[in-house]
Amino acid sequence: MKRLECLQAIYPDIQDCAVVTIMGATSAELHSLGHRANFFYLTHAMGLASSIGLGLALCRPERQVVVLDGDGSVLMNLGGLSTMARYGPRNLLQIIFDNESLLSVGGFPTATATGTDLAACARGAGIHKAITVTTVDDFASAVREALSGGELACVVAKVEAVGPAGYIVDTHLLEDRFMFARAMREPAPRESPAEGGKMP
Repeated sequence: MKRLECLQAIYPDIQDCAVVTIMGATSAELHSLGHRANFFYLTHAMGLASSIGLGLALCRPERQVVVLDGDGSVLMNLGGLSTMARYGPRNLLQIIFDNESLLSVGGFPTATATGTDLAACARGAGIHKAITVTTVDDFASAVREALSGGELACVVAKVEAVGPAGYIVDTHLLEDRFMFARAMREPAPRESPAEGGKMP
């Protein structure tokens, strides 16, 4: 399956969430589906999307936070899994698109190409709700279940090592930062499981 197909399948489910994306293809493909002020494209800080998502989830427990990550980024910050598990925010979902390569910087293979299982790493770190999926239907179902589950979760999607023709996100980086901050000051559009609400 392709990452873009996965993003298309869940876009309606995450469009009102606080979304933090990692650099490269993931940012560009999400942006191509429609920019929103509550989407933050972390284009120059590889490995830190999960850290920013964790901080946001802890600061705003009433908001559902979704991190769109990649295998290369997660592997360079594996300690992030332990830190997320330690604090266990119920409103945080980490989605890892695992294409077994550093696609955005040349396509070099990552450790998942030789056997590292990121869902197993997440479970070993203490994130009990961690699953690997290989089809778009299973991916969409896993994401929707995680969003309504009221607990920290991780979905690893095994995707093809293909991306967009270019990695340009045509919003100004500084303005994106301010737009996102303004969006986070607004009331959450829907109540998160962390506050006892029912997510659709």
